[in-house]
Amino acid sequence: MSQPTGSARTELEALCARGLDWAVDSSRTLVEPSLARRAAVLVLFGVLDQVSAHGAGPVARDLDVLLQRRSVTMGHHPGQVSFPGGGADASDADSAATALREAVEETGLDPTGVEILGTLPELALPVSNNLVTPVPAWWWRASEVAAVDHRETVDVFRIPVSDLLDPANRSSVLHELRGRRLRTPAFTVDGVLVWGFTAIVLSSMFDELGWAVPWDRARLVQPSAGR
Repeated sequence: MSQPTGSARTELEALCARGLDWAVDSSRTLVEPSLARRAAVLVLFGVLDQVSAHGAGPVARDLDVLLQRRSVTMGHHPGQVSFPGGGADASDADSAATALREAVEETGLDPTGVEILGTLPELALPVSNNLVTPVPAWWWRASEVAAVDHRETVDVFRIPVSDLLDPANRSSVLHELRGRRLRTPAFTVDGVLVWGFTAIVLSSMFDELGWAVPWDRARLVQPSAGR
């Protein structure tokens, strides 16, 4: 039976309080963390409007997450689906401030409608030498969003969490990093492929929250670009 949407917010806040172990392959660690750029992403959950969820599972069908597609001209992770976010500025008070500022700059969302629930442990992004802090948040008053700068982002959209959890929409990606072949999680919803860092964060969160439904990890999908 699906939970009411409000309980998802409570569970996400509790997850931030207790943290989690990303349990990623050692090849995803940074060789020299002190030289990495600090960054943060906004993992923004909220309630759907005028979008139909097809999946079924332990979460409410009106729960969704905000994602965006990066421009194909970007130097790192071109054309891929990601959370809003980016590198920290000296003026940012903390990782939450970085994530929210970047999300406003990239999507035009109204920050007064966003409640920061906490932060999760940093996760390395070796390809771009970033140490990224995921910042879960709750969109209690949704606002209009769109790609603000098409040099960086070409689309902004919301995906139902129940569709991400649908076993039919889950698969794995095989790719190389530092000479090693890795298998990482992926989601494909209505032709939108989510993989790499973004899928690792979502999959790990879903597992830790107890929202995940058993899925076929042997099913493979081939992305069009590396991450």
